[in-house]
Amino acid sequence: MTALTQDRNTERREGTHASAPVAANARIFAGALVAINATGFAVPGSTSATLSGAGVALARADNTGGANGSISVKLWKLPAQLANSAGADAISLADVGKDCFIVDDQTVAKTNGTNTRSRAGRVFDVDADGVWVDFR
Repeated sequence: MTALTQDRNTERREGTHASAPVAANARIFAGALVAINATGFAVPGSTSATLSGAGVALARADNTGGANGSISVKLWKLPAQLANSAGADAISLADVGKDCFIVDDQTVAKTNGTNTRSRAGRVFDVDADGVWVDFR
C-alpha cells in the first residue's frame, strides 16, 4: 500500500468482545475459557501446547456434529475470573501482570507445565475466589 494522501475513515473496535468460529464437534459452555487451536478454530481450553487463549464464552456454543466454523462463539476479552490451580502452580498476587497458562476450560496455572500448557492471558488480579485473567 502507499501512504495516505487524504483523510481515511479507519474502522475501530473497543476490544471488549470478539467472535470466533467453533471447531468441528466442539462444545463450549457459557463461562468457559475459550482457546483458538492450530487451525484457527475455537475450542474449550485444555492442557495443550498448541492453543492460544482467546477469552471467555458469553453463551454456549455447541457444534457437536457440525463442521469447522459452522457456528461462532461470542467472547468476552476483558478480565474474567477463572479457577486457580493448586500447589506449586497456584497463582498469587505476586503474579499480577505475568502470563498464566490453560489447565482446562475453567482453570489457569502459574507455569506452562514444562511446555505442555498454552498461554491463557495475563493475570489481572487474584482474590479468594480465583484468578482474573485479561485476554487482550
